[in-house]
Amino acid sequence: MRALVMTAPSQTSDRTEVRDLPTPRPGAGEVTIDVTHAGINFIDVMARRGDPGYATSWPYVPGKEVAGIVREVGEGVEGLVPGQRVAAFTDRGGLAEVAPARAALTAPVPDEVGLPAAAAAPLMLATALLLLTDAAKFGPGETVLVHSAGGGVGSAVARLVPALGGGRLIGTVGRPDKTAAVRASGYDTVVARGGDLAEAVRAAAGGGVDVVLDPLGTTMLDLDLAITAPGGRIVLFGNAGGGEARPLPPAELMRRNIAVAGFSMSALSATAPERAAAALRRVLDLIAAGRLDVPVTEIGSLEEVPAVHQLLADGRGEGKYVARVAAAGS
Repeated sequence: MRALVMTAPSQTSDRTEVRDLPTPRPGAGEVTIDVTHAGINFIDVMARRGDPGYATSWPYVPGKEVAGIVREVGEGVEGLVPGQRVAAFTDRGGLAEVAPARAALTAPVPDEVGLPAAAAAPLMLATALLLLTDAAKFGPGETVLVHSAGGGVGSAVARLVPALGGGRLIGTVGRPDKTAAVRASGYDTVVARGGDLAEAVRAAAGGGVDVVLDPLGTTMLDLDLAITAPGGRIVLFGNAGGGEARPLPPAELMRRNIAVAGFSMSALSATAPERAAAALRRVLDLIAAGRLDVPVTEIGSLEEVPAVHQLLADGRGEGKYVARVAAAGS
């Protein structure tokens, strides 16, 4: 089978290539999937540059979410059969023609849902849903600030907030030229980072914000604390900027009744796969019911993925990208 392979850590795509690899077989509790579409995510970039904890060994096949057709089921798997359309979280190896996945993290795709959209559901949409509902305890009418709002999770949040009862959406972006596209995706206000960002956010929110969703590690924590209203919630769900996390200030958190939560879909998938799978099924059902639309940019082949990884690394990506891997069932 053909797969995208990262041969060694690199800041660019010079060590990423498409190779022929042995086709995987499912172990107990697993399925293999003929991948029609695979999600492309910033976590691939973090693996490519060698951030600790992302690529477990080299060479490395990236890819954390797929959609396609069940090829084979392993021992003990129930409820999934060859030929079935599915979406799945993958531990690694999703950017390949055949990907293994745990059956517990694989969900049938309703007939009303296209496979390109389904490929965006596991890591992007399910993450956004759990960030809002579980980690941030979002309530209808609240104001939500999302850093890096132009990315996949940011665009998913813009689609999910209306489906969860509505609220005010404020996004920050790293480049001023991205503000128009992010506003068009559903944000009420979009602010480029730089200048007096806290003042701009407070003006847009009419005070403080109720929820902050921050994928940048703790580099923006001082700002997050400054703009969060008493009783608000800050959720840290990534470390896109790299570097060491700074300590939290417990006295300020207690004084203002602010909660800071951490969220990792990878960790949740490992420790509580039933919660990750339930979120995946819910977003697929929302799409099928017409309550959630999922605009994606479809890339035509595995060979085109390294260029998208570099777009994301340079902060020039917009929205959600999925790669077409094979045509079957699409």
